[in-house]
Amino acid sequence: MKHSKLSPVQPIAVRTRRAYFDCKFGQLHVRTAFPTTGGFDEQVTLFCLHPSEGSSRTFDRLLPEIADQRSVYAPDLPGFGESDAASRLTFADAAGAMSDLASDLRLRQIDVLGVRYGAAVAVELAAARPALVRRLVLVGVPLLDRMPVVKQETLVLRIQPGADDTSWAKGVLPNARFVELADYAADLVDAAPKTLAKQINAFLKGEGSPRAAQ
Repeated sequence: MKHSKLSPVQPIAVRTRRAYFDCKFGQLHVRTAFPTTGGFDEQVTLFCLHPSEGSSRTFDRLLPEIADQRSVYAPDLPGFGESDAASRLTFADAAGAMSDLASDLRLRQIDVLGVRYGAAVAVELAAARPALVRRLVLVGVPLLDRMPVVKQETLVLRIQPGADDTSWAKGVLPNARFVELADYAADLVDAAPKTLAKQINAFLKGEGSPRAAQ
């Protein structure tokens, strides 16, 4: 009798789960994704910080794509999603909660991806904890009256055509690189997760200047 040859089952590249961690504002709800390599070949851990109109769900499609090489944590920032509410919350307060999360996880160094509101929180965290934050990826950085100077290597993904970031970027982000991704507009994270993950991973691994999505 002739037996058909079965295709081998492909291993799952990424494990995902949800968890809660304590911070100064109560509990943080966090979506996590991990590679199945056991951690031996992992790159630096990545925090993903969502926009004000979203939550950690913003990164549902990105997490499986980017966590094949590193552990990724996408928290609901205090007062958002399933995290506890906060009576007052500045960018610095939210950054403090992320600092607490990194301490709970015993992480000595992280990279941070921030989208709009999350980008402002990422900048505050990088300024407050320069030894903790290694590199930044910022999407749609809001123009603020006061932004701290951060010296970390930064990738700024522009989602507004012709946005003039240079006036404040030279002072605030002296080591920034800019990539135009206006075609994806506000849906960048959800519209092109594979392309975005490839760009981010290349930048975080220091593989030269990232190329814009085609």
